[in-house]
Amino acid sequence: MKRNAMDESPSSSGSDQSPKKKISSSADAAASATCLNADVLEEIFINVPLQEVLCVCRLVCCQWKEVVDSGSMWRERCRREGYPICNVSETQDWKLFYFLSKKRRNLLKNPNGKEELNGWNILKNGGDKWVASEIRKPHADETIRTNFATSYEMCTKSQLIDLKKEGYSPSLMDHVQPDIKISDWYLAHVDCQSMYNIWVQLLNQKKQPVEIFSREGIYCRGGREKWDQITHVFHKYGPGVRYIRFTHGGKDLKWWKGHYGIHITGSCVEILP
Repeated sequence: MKRNAMDESPSSSGSDQSPKKKISSSADAAASATCLNADVLEEIFINVPLQEVLCVCRLVCCQWKEVVDSGSMWRERCRREGYPICNVSETQDWKLFYFLSKKRRNLLKNPNGKEELNGWNILKNGGDKWVASEIRKPHADETIRTNFATSYEMCTKSQLIDLKKEGYSPSLMDHVQPDIKISDWYLAHVDCQSMYNIWVQLLNQKKQPVEIFSREGIYCRGGREKWDQITHVFHKYGPGVRYIRFTHGGKDLKWWKGHYGIHITGSCVEILP
């Protein structure tokens, strides 16, 4: 028996039953975003992990992007995370201030000799050589318990800091030129005069100097044991800085065997917000 061709065709009623389109979750999010004012969004974003704020929330819609990029949100985030803002100009780029504050740390490795001489490049190792030991005189920073000591011939050591590896991009260093602060603590032995030297160089990609700070032949008298600090801030040093070379050292001036030369601790290099 021959089947009717009409039997093979789908029913007309079936063609009218198409599934309804579902609204995507991203569209839902974008639609609901317009229901929240900027103050509410700002409060939400301050309590959301940083990575999600930048990589997710900022991409939802124009309103969310505007809130994420607003100075008020980053200023409030700085305040809540304890970054000092009381003396900062209101014209400050608060987003940049936040990220520089968050990155701020000592870029020198093993600054106090807690790990012996690890992390340092020994340039001169005269007399009885460099040694790391417990401090003789308590330091103002009670967490510092160790120091480096020099001998009766010149002892110098250095570190080279690669700014890009530490998270400071060439664009940031060229266009923003954040201040670079260096500091060091030194102590003379109570019975022996000694000498202290420091050199800090800002270097370009070819490791040639862009700017230099140095203090050579600082004479330290015996008779008192007091930690002295030396500090310097590099400001508006120009484009091209890619590395920082920190070098310091010294010796005793009486040629006594042992480690009666200058003692050093608390060495520090920071990028300031």
